[in-house]
Amino acid sequence: MENTKCLIIGGGPAGYTAAIYTSRSNLSPVLYEGIQPGGQLTTTTDVENYPGFENGIAGPQLMESMKAQAKRLGADIRNGMVTSIDLSSRPFKAVIDGEKEILAETVVISTGATAKYLGLPSEEKFRGMGVSACATCDGFFYRGKDVAVVGGGDTACEEATYLAGICRKVYMIVRRDVFRASAAMQEKVRNTGNIEVLWNTSTQEILGDMSGVTGARLQRKDGEVFEISVDGFFLAIGHHPNSELFKPWVDTDPEGYILTDGKTSRTNVPGVFAAGDVQDPMYRQAIAAAGSGCRAAMDVEKFLR
Repeated sequence: MENTKCLIIGGGPAGYTAAIYTSRSNLSPVLYEGIQPGGQLTTTTDVENYPGFENGIAGPQLMESMKAQAKRLGADIRNGMVTSIDLSSRPFKAVIDGEKEILAETVVISTGATAKYLGLPSEEKFRGMGVSACATCDGFFYRGKDVAVVGGGDTACEEATYLAGICRKVYMIVRRDVFRASAAMQEKVRNTGNIEVLWNTSTQEILGDMSGVTGARLQRKDGEVFEISVDGFFLAIGHHPNSELFKPWVDTDPEGYILTDGKTSRTNVPGVFAAGDVQDPMYRQAIAAAGSGCRAAMDVEKFLR
């Protein structure tokens, strides 16, 4: 059975950064990339808000660069998925792809969070071509254009008001006749003149062509079907942290985000650390995930020392 000082689970900005730092500390980390190597950024096109790239960089290219840097420094980065794990005692035992077993003195959980989508084929078709689950990440590309935001909670209201400061018009598509958002967020929406709320409305299909999204076909609760013209279609119906595998041992909040100790990456299990979107319900940015990966690596090094 293989042994490692540090097992990193997940290969997004948090995982790759943790691999860079633990490699430089001579911990010889082993990283399994999981079902989506590179994380959510591999589904985006240009990334304009990651420091150091004045002209922006493609999401997949950024992730490949992080991965290559970690490998150059000595990280053992592997394809494969941790399918089961036992965190009841050290060394921790993980099973890869239902077969290979590995023992780890420490574990960094960086499995990320998955944006919730509507489940439409057209949504998948235009993902990265006008369909987005992050207004902060992609709103810049729709400056002066018309966009739509799906959702009625705090996140949707935040996304809509943010986009309203960039875009010409923002449609909010809300299934019910009321918001689920807090009173303060509702007030912000009502006081923003270029937001139009489409109540009792659901999305039938996202429309587009070879260049990307051009509109959406919607349906009101009374059966009326109509179309809107938009260049961007933003999902704001929540995220699901990829933490199920660890819940028997690691404390989470009611939504499933892993709880960490203060500003550290420490979980309630000594030797187990969490970084990136799996423990961050608020920011969900690549730069924030990378920073938390750095903290996790430094916490690992301190723990082992």
